[in-house]
Amino acid sequence: MNILRAFSHRPFALLWTGQTTSRLGDNLYRIALAWWVLEKTGSATAMGTVLIFSQVPLLIFILIGGIVVDRFPRIRIMFLSDILSGTVVILIALFSWLDVLQIWHIYIASLLFGFVEAFFFPAYQAVIPQIVPPDMLTSANSLNGLSQRIMGVIGPIVGASLVAVGGTSLTFGLDALSFFASAFCVFPILRAGLYEMPKKEDSAATEIKPRRTIKEEIKRGIADLREGWNAIITIPWIWITILIFGVLNIMEGSPRAVAMPFLIKDELGADVAVLGWFGSAFSVGYVVCALWLGQYKRLRRRGLLGYLPIMVNGIMLLLFGLKSPIPVLIAAMFVYGFCFNIFGLVWNSTLQEMIPHEKLGRVYAIDSLGSWILLPIGFALAGWGTDKLGSPTVFLIGGVGTILMILIGLSHPAIRNLD
Repeated sequence: MNILRAFSHRPFALLWTGQTTSRLGDNLYRIALAWWVLEKTGSATAMGTVLIFSQVPLLIFILIGGIVVDRFPRIRIMFLSDILSGTVVILIALFSWLDVLQIWHIYIASLLFGFVEAFFFPAYQAVIPQIVPPDMLTSANSLNGLSQRIMGVIGPIVGASLVAVGGTSLTFGLDALSFFASAFCVFPILRAGLYEMPKKEDSAATEIKPRRTIKEEIKRGIADLREGWNAIITIPWIWITILIFGVLNIMEGSPRAVAMPFLIKDELGADVAVLGWFGSAFSVGYVVCALWLGQYKRLRRRGLLGYLPIMVNGIMLLLFGLKSPIPVLIAAMFVYGFCFNIFGLVWNSTLQEMIPHEKLGRVYAIDSLGSWILLPIGFALAGWGTDKLGSPTVFLIGGVGTILMILIGLSHPAIRNLD
């Protein structure tokens, strides 16, 4: 199968295996954390605060992360990130097992996760085209999406079962092990030193340069960011999409992240198993989409192909706001995952095609900052809205807002006409 051809490249196969394991752990952690906060506090505001604490350091450091991953070995950054994250989750698992875990412990852990993600995310996104041959890039991107969502199918169900049977401490502990397993897979690539540094500026190999002062480093960092910004601002498809999704992510992401557990427990009268089924249905849709689009070497009519499915997702959010029957909502989450991945594949393929590889880390960082900068506000509003207005209202507002933002984006010819 064409979609599997990137597995023939050993560095990618190792990277994929490590990330697949880590993503399984991530899904276990999300289910355990969401239910722990719900049971411990009963507050959607607390749920939103956990997400805010993870998002703020990510937003603060993401631009620095983009500069760092374009200057230093991306594989090494990923290895150190896995070790640090695994250590943090071990402490969470231990505190949970000792029954001393408090919400402020989760807040501190979320801060650390946000900081690590600011470096790991641009490093991982930028390293794929660095280690994968160009003719395998579509396959690699599709397999990357499959990794995320296959584990998303398994993880929520397994996580919900583990929480119900073994408690949160066991679930947190398995997530910690997944980070160390990921580091173990990355280590052979790091040791081989094949992808130690991104492409550098031309210079004599033996040239001895004077050590830069802090002021000079800051100036260079600003210059690096300016290069990334200039690469973005010259392509309307990229900067318009970043602006649109900066607002849209509040409408689309906040209800699912904050209000969903409360809708399930308080409005649908269900338990943690349904939260697991919703997450798995989303991922099944994502996987089916990846298998479909991964067969194509090039996607066409990418503007409409990327935007219209997100409008469909707005309609899916309305179904949650209307408190549709659980089987209908499971089907809605399948459609949601399918459509979500269409945009993701379109976005990654266009960035990797339009942006030089040596600038990708900075561009992904600026993209992340622009797309996520308003999420803390969205999490806070979703938490407040769920406590004061109810979770169905939050989903209704999110669905209408998502549809409106897509219509605004499609009004620009640079979006509609992108092939």
